[in-house]
Amino acid sequence: MSTAVYAGSFDPFTIGHRDIVNRALRLFDRVVIAIGINEHKQGHWPADFRQRAIAAAYHDCPNIEVITYTGLTVDMARTCGADALIRGVRNAADFAFEQNLADTNRALTGIDTVLLIADPSLAFVSSSMVRELMAFGHDPSRFIAWTAPLA
Repeated sequence: MSTAVYAGSFDPFTIGHRDIVNRALRLFDRVVIAIGINEHKQGHWPADFRQRAIAAAYHDCPNIEVITYTGLTVDMARTCGADALIRGVRNAADFAFEQNLADTNRALTGIDTVLLIADPSLAFVSSSMVRELMAFGHDPSRFIAWTAPLA
């Protein structure tokens, strides 16, 4: 069984993230959605809330697991038995950043990274854009891939 890890802060988990997960499921038997916890960054939503909300969105999909982790993503991926890391890229700047990260991760562990190009209709969607909309009083719910309350 092939396993891919899709890691991020997912603060929140957007419709763009959901699209990447759904496409990764066509390539891998199992996808682990891994929510990174960085003690130096305060998330908008607590990590355990994000984990529960994303897991609820995939409650009927037994080949998806949602976890939280600390430390290096590639170390967690190795612990999960991952065959690959999944990353979404929206533009050339994302690609350059992800290429360097992929090279580092492969050098450390031998785990390859599969880059999935964002659906053009979703390329503008980002977690930071959702948080910005919220900060200015706009309803971003159509961009979020969970049904939990936004407050």
